Amino acid sequence: MKSLDELKAIREKMQSQIDLRSENEHASTRIVVGMATCGIAAGARTVLKALSDSIHEKKIENVIVTQTGCIGLCQYEPIVEVIEAGKDKVTYINMDEKKAQEIIEQHIIRGQIVNEYTINSKMSE
Repeated sequence: MKSLDELKAIREKMQSQIDLRSENEHASTRIVVGMATCGIAAGARTVLKALSDSIHEKKIENVIVTQTGCIGLCQYEPIVEVIEAGKDKVTYINMDEKKAQEIIEQHIIRGQIVNEYTINSKMSE
């Protein structure tokens, strides 16, 4: 950081992401990213940012992207849970930025679960 203006620009950008996560309390879909130490070490911050940015860029409404602590499955981090009203929770594992964008395209926009990234696919191996 070289100036106060640069700091203000960073603050405004991050504030818009925080607003995106908190402005829609009555969202019909929640995307939850595990952000405990294990998740962060595995890359959860970039996953959270990719999800938030994608939702914002595509102007998707009724979806909130938020974070939680430890989900309890450290070996599968980063973990993303998609919780839709009236449906079973879907848990995606070993996520990265590319997979996160695919989840937005396939699951959130098209309504198709990406089974190959779910915990269920890992358990059936």
